[in-house]
Amino acid sequence: QVQLVESGGGLVQPGGSLRLSCAASRSIYSINGMGWYRQAPGKVRELVAMINAGGSTNYADSVKGRFTISRGNAKDTVFLQMNDLKPEDTAVYYCKAVHLFGFYWGQGTQVTVSS
Repeated sequence: QVQLVESGGGLVQPGGSLRLSCAASRSIYSINGMGWYRQAPGKVRELVAMINAGGSTNYADSVKGRFTISRGNAKDTVFLQMNDLKPEDTAVYYCKAVHLFGFYWGQGTQVTVSS
């Protein structure tokens, strides 16, 4: 069973930055893409950013221009650079890996933006 291990969450002041990392515990066969979702209290989980195997990216409108998704040297590693963070970015952030036969989720990492 593949595990996605996330790191980099924490508490940051408005306007600050954080970098999230996600790595698979072992190589994922036929990976199609990886990305980040988030879920705030009382809200549904929503897409933040995705990057596919070809390197194309997709962002939620609310984070365009502030967040950047990128891959590591291994296709089953992904990063999310978050700049100019706002209180409304507060949520649990989940990593997702999509492959030929389905997908995997990470356990989530808390991001809190507060002064």
